Amino acid sequence: MNPEIAKWIITAGLMITVMGIIMYFYGNVFAWFGRLPGDIRIERENFSFFFPITSMILISVALTIIFRLIRQL
Repeated sequence: MNPEIAKWIITAGLMITVMGIIMYFYGNVFAWFGRLPGDIRIERENFSFFFPITSMILISVALTIIFRLIRQL
């Protein structure tokens, strides 16, 4: 296995762990996420549909900015 790939996997694992810890202890801070204007939520008697389009766009923009900053460093 390529050592460079192993470093990226370890980094991704650490980032996921840190995000999990933050969400566990500070979950109330992110309560607004998924309830933004533009997120589609349909709830009926026997049916529920949720499509967080605005939240996905927000995540995409944030990740694009983060990855571009990392690439420049």
